[in-house]
Amino acid sequence: MLFEGPLAPLDWGAAEARGKEKRETLLARVDALFARYQPNVIVLQDMSESGTHRPHRIRHLNEAIVEIAERYGFPVLFFSRAEVRQCFAYMGAVTKDTIAAAIAKHIPAFERFLPPPRKLWNSEDARMGIFDAAALALTFFYSHGEK
Repeated sequence: MLFEGPLAPLDWGAAEARGKEKRETLLARVDALFARYQPNVIVLQDMSESGTHRPHRIRHLNEAIVEIAERYGFPVLFFSRAEVRQCFAYMGAVTKDTIAAAIAKHIPAFERFLPPPRKLWNSEDARMGIFDAAALALTFFYSHGEK
């Protein structure tokens, strides 16, 4: 997801890859996005031991994205799930569903992607990835004084 400012998304979407080469396919897409847009900063979820727990496969993918960013010379910042929740707490949004609803309210382009609140017995809607990425971007802007 690419933002020009706190409420100005430039490009977004969810990528899905299947098969044996899915990691390489996703990393090639990341590389192409970096080459095309030349972002000022890369913001990722903190997946360190003290950050947000994620499966090894996802943590290794994140590490590979960092390596690509470093090749381009882009700074990389990390925010944990707790930091994202803290950023949205002033709006009373602390769950993934309420954070997504707050984002959709403030960025009208995302309203149509907002899935219904998840029931405990359902798996997470694939569209939530868009809101997870937007929440990280907005946490970055908030932490840098751009509200």
